[in-house]
Amino acid sequence: MTAKEYLSQARTLDMRIKSKLQQIESLNELATSCTVVYSDMPRNPNRGGSKIERAVLKIIEVEESLKHDVEDLVELKKEIMATIRAVSDVELQTLLEKRYLCFMPWEKIAVDMGYELRWLYRLHHRALDAVSEISH
Repeated sequence: MTAKEYLSQARTLDMRIKSKLQQIESLNELATSCTVVYSDMPRNPNRGGSKIERAVLKIIEVEESLKHDVEDLVELKKEIMATIRAVSDVELQTLLEKRYLCFMPWEKIAVDMGYELRWLYRLHHRALDAVSEISH
């Protein structure tokens, strides 16, 4: 795994967490939009639970998965932070933190750090080299 792939793991996991939050929101909307249908026809006892019950069970399942992903993200960020702190240049540390822990776009990082984008990319290359040296 390259230094960039290693550092990018947190962003991937963060996107998965956001996706699960959206799933939960969608399932909550589904569960609350279910309407009761009254009928004098007898129900099939083998049919299973209601739509609301199935939606609630799915919400619980996704929330459990989300909880594990959040715990994994916290641990991964701690590990990445320790790796970034091992980089000797504070400027490179700042760049890596903004990109791989705060998930900031390059343009925003360039403005925050007061650099041209081209120079920032060069610094990023140096920072990745420093991380590669640490992890090997």
